[in-house]
Amino acid sequence: MNMPLTRRRLLVRALVASLAAAATRAPGGTVQEPRTAPTNERPSRRSHGITLFLCGDVMTGRGIDQILPHPAKPHLYEPYMRSALGYVQIAEQATGPMKRPVDFAYLWGDALAELDRAQPDARVINLETAVTASEDAWPGKGIHYRMHPANVPCLAAAKIDCCVLANNHVLDWGYRGLAETVQTLRGAGIRTAGAGNDHDEAVAPAVIVVPGTGRVLVYAFATESSGVPRGWAARKSRAGVSFLPDLSAKTADAHSQRIAAAKRPGDIVVASIHWGGNWGYAIPPEQRAFAHRLIDAAAVDVVHGHSSHHVKGIEVYRDKPILYGCGDFLNDYEGIAGHESFRADLGLMYFPQWDAASGGLARCTMTPTQIRHFRVNRAPDAGVRWLEQVMNREGAAFGTRVARTGDNRFLLEWR
Repeated sequence: MNMPLTRRRLLVRALVASLAAAATRAPGGTVQEPRTAPTNERPSRRSHGITLFLCGDVMTGRGIDQILPHPAKPHLYEPYMRSALGYVQIAEQATGPMKRPVDFAYLWGDALAELDRAQPDARVINLETAVTASEDAWPGKGIHYRMHPANVPCLAAAKIDCCVLANNHVLDWGYRGLAETVQTLRGAGIRTAGAGNDHDEAVAPAVIVVPGTGRVLVYAFATESSGVPRGWAARKSRAGVSFLPDLSAKTADAHSQRIAAAKRPGDIVVASIHWGGNWGYAIPPEQRAFAHRLIDAAAVDVVHGHSSHHVKGIEVYRDKPILYGCGDFLNDYEGIAGHESFRADLGLMYFPQWDAASGGLARCTMTPTQIRHFRVNRAPDAGVRWLEQVMNREGAAFGTRVARTGDNRFLLEWR
């Protein structure tokens, strides 16, 4: 087991890393520095910096909203389902009856104990649900997710600090629905990023102050490849999302200048991006290049990718983690057939932690989870093994792997 590094060892290591960076780089600029798995004991806050909780898509609408204390009207406009209660029935047919209504903390299940254990400084999720009672269903859209505003305490139950809204469901119930979503979340003390009443508000970061350490700045972006219509882009005088027209170097640099100017010493910058399709493990070259550009030009500390319904590989570039796809953390798809080989019911809680002295990634632990009964549970042993195999297979191209610990958690290893 590695012990925490002393300041002297950190200085020596930084010098060695800087010399190695000039001489040994893989294609794409990745420094090939061997790294060992850190200890799974929680390090002292005196020698380590900020710890985050990140996860994949959190969908608390539709069927899940129906089991909460204040469900919205259940009617839907989907070709094959006209009531959100139908998704509750499908899930109950697959895994048995659920209590109704559940309390607000129910949805998080075992995740609450994991959050208490890890004690992250900031908790950031991609909320793939409008929080509204609006009836302005977006015309021509096949799926509309919403959670009634009176159910927003379910997010407060997990002490969520920031909800990313740059995704393909935040405008499902129109501009009135978006305005109510932002107002409701902020009224509950939850910061938002990636959407707003105009362009400036949509692109502004959520700022989470970590007393005595620094800040977490969360920037969020949506892409057309994830199903976000170009017409949803926020404008000078129109509400919408922070939209990336492409993943070119020009687009990255346009945001990098603003992000780099806002970052202060001790800050951690999150670039949360809704990109790519729902299924498939391949990482498009343009995603990788865009992530690298944000790290190089904007000093982004973690790229938080989502949209895929399953976990994808992890890269560590210049000691900064890139989570290309975090999978679904919570949804109402239980009992729906199709794409079983991707195991969309399995997910991960990501806990990256940065070194206070170097600013690089010090360690990253992950807790395997499973959605069952519209609730986040610790994954069973078979699910943990499956996730371990997938993360190692998909991480091999990036020089990353996970080491399974005795408590069925993962430690990230990278080169």
